[in-house]
Amino acid sequence: MRLLLGSALGVLVALVALVIGLRTIGSARWAARVRVQLGRLDVGNIASAGRRPVPERYDANEIVGLPAPVQRYFQAVLTDGQRIIAAANIKMTGTINLSATAEQWKPFTSRQRVVTRKPGFLWDAQVGLFPGVPVKVEDSYVAGQGQLHAKVFGLFEVADSQGAGEIARGEFMRYFAEAAWYPTALLPSQGVLWEAVDEASANATLVDGPITLTLLIRFNETGLIASLHADARGVGPDKDGVMVMLPWDCTWSDYRPCGGMLVPMAGGVAWLRPEGRKAYFVGNVQALQYEFLP
Repeated sequence: MRLLLGSALGVLVALVALVIGLRTIGSARWAARVRVQLGRLDVGNIASAGRRPVPERYDANEIVGLPAPVQRYFQAVLTDGQRIIAAANIKMTGTINLSATAEQWKPFTSRQRVVTRKPGFLWDAQVGLFPGVPVKVEDSYVAGQGQLHAKVFGLFEVADSQGAGEIARGEFMRYFAEAAWYPTALLPSQGVLWEAVDEASANATLVDGPITLTLLIRFNETGLIASLHADARGVGPDKDGVMVMLPWDCTWSDYRPCGGMLVPMAGGVAWLRPEGRKAYFVGNVQALQYEFLP
């Protein structure tokens, strides 16, 4: 009995040591990868800073003539003279559904950097697949390319998609939809074209290189962005390798003051599948810091 117990303890110790070793090595390799990507993100942002003259501060006169609900939104979230956001750093916690058909919600923590001169972001997350078994995830739009990478322990690949086309379009859509976090990026002076729909919604269009995106933005009774809708976003390839396109929704809530602005601290994302709405992401902001144009 003592021999069996000793053997079992020995195996357990070895397994724990293996897991610790994998986590240590994987975290180091993943951190190195993220540093490279963040460098590319910031270099592109700096290189684009002088290409198109932009104001350093928000002038309330620039929203004159915009659709009524859009004017109410900017009046609610910005004050005249607000400095224009160049970058944002966001820390989040939440849950993500790993299944397209079932409910396999897993907790995550993340850090995200967003730049606005050359639109882009990098979401660096850790998802708790099982107790003690993390999955490192990078979701990003850098230099006009979309990327989604996921590795168990930061070592063993479980997802890898990158490139232009619909992959880049989907990631640029995330950047655009999340602009409620960095609302000066939604101003006409930052390249956004607004078109009236009705008293509670408007279409917003933004262009980056070959990608042109239009989102339907709905506002709540207090004038804040309640949700955004896209008629089609790539959810992933089917068994034949063809990208499946589905309607997509993003919702915002729990607005709070931050950096002199009013921004949401909670959000969720869902696919609108033929069988109904399928939520797959719920996040809560834990920290939000801005870098403004000089």
